[in-house]
Amino acid sequence: MDDVKRQLAKWIDQDRDTIIGFLCDFVRAKSPNPPGDTTLAAAHITRFLEAQGLPFRVIAPQATMPNIVGTFEGRGPGRHLVLNGHIDVFPADERNERWTHGPWSGAIANGKIYGRGVADMKAGTSASIFTYAYLYRIREHLKGRLTLTAVSDEETFGPWGARYLMEHHPEVHGDCLLNGEPSSPLTIRFGEKGPLWLRFTTRTRGAHGAYTHLSPSATKISARLIVDLEELTTLEPSVPIDIADALAGAAAAIDEAQGPGAKDIIQRVTVNIGVIQGGQKVNMVPGTCWFEADVRLPPGLGKGAVLAKVRQILARYPDTTMEEINFSAPSACDPNHEMVGILRANARALGRPDPAPIVSLGGTDARLWRQRGIPGLVHGPFPRGMAQADEHVEIEEYLHIVRMHVLSSFDYLARQA
Repeated sequence: MDDVKRQLAKWIDQDRDTIIGFLCDFVRAKSPNPPGDTTLAAAHITRFLEAQGLPFRVIAPQATMPNIVGTFEGRGPGRHLVLNGHIDVFPADERNERWTHGPWSGAIANGKIYGRGVADMKAGTSASIFTYAYLYRIREHLKGRLTLTAVSDEETFGPWGARYLMEHHPEVHGDCLLNGEPSSPLTIRFGEKGPLWLRFTTRTRGAHGAYTHLSPSATKISARLIVDLEELTTLEPSVPIDIADALAGAAAAIDEAQGPGAKDIIQRVTVNIGVIQGGQKVNMVPGTCWFEADVRLPPGLGKGAVLAKVRQILARYPDTTMEEINFSAPSACDPNHEMVGILRANARALGRPDPAPIVSLGGTDARLWRQRGIPGLVHGPFPRGMAQADEHVEIEEYLHIVRMHVLSSFDYLARQA
């Protein structure tokens, strides 16, 4: 088996320019969501798969949001590994964002590839695609099955993407999931916080701006409510001991991967007011104000406890109503799962630091597998410039993630189940 792994590593080194070029062209194939049309980027993938003679099919419940699913069997029975990455990316404000290189340029400069979505997550999706291609060549050395899922619609909770596949195509469930979302080579994400999106609307009579005695201000009420919602951050999760132990030993890696201070909120509820609108004119007392809150729940805390606290706070605000916009439960799998050990061993063998198992602040499609009891692990590049101007990945880091996914997927499927 060592000979096979050496051959895989050799192919990656030989195909360096091809792997880099694939990602650059992938970035140039615009796929912002919204609006969510990923047909150009999906065509880029299918051309590659066709040229390599790889099996795949397109599943498109929404015509402009195709999902690409490929699968093949090894030489005997075994486990089923699923590779997952998304095709859609955040939109780019080409008028106001100051890009050194255009957001859809796929430009190479100073050892980096630039463009919207290159980190989130076309580099990781490319790693999945090349893993699928290389392992198909040596499938006689594998047991079980390997499935590729390159999906659309991740940026909007995936009703036409991974969520659709999980609900309507159980053949993509598998025994383990490997995903290349931006995370950092220093970490392996075995869990993530869950987003709870809420809209609050305050309605009052309103009045002329000089007649403030006639009506409460909807914007002032909303401002006070926003401050009070910070009380949610005091809720205490019941963190399973294995997760707590893993996070306790990964504080430095958490901050390195997700920014200084991440370790302090990883097991806490956070509240972000993403949108607020109220009033029509400066000299009018607003009669309506609404805002949307993004509340993130750590593993070990349920939605019921959060909503109970929200309702307690809302009791102070009789002019305000609340509605739930969206929710995805926090998720986690075993931080000591076999695939975690495989990834860590391969990182050390490649001369890299031992990546620490952590929980993610942001969400990924991996949650959909974990929520069904299927281990889902995330290992990708640093999120440099994610959702900002000059988003980029370092070329050597990208190639390292490709190696990690190829070699670790081989190890998982070459072992006896």
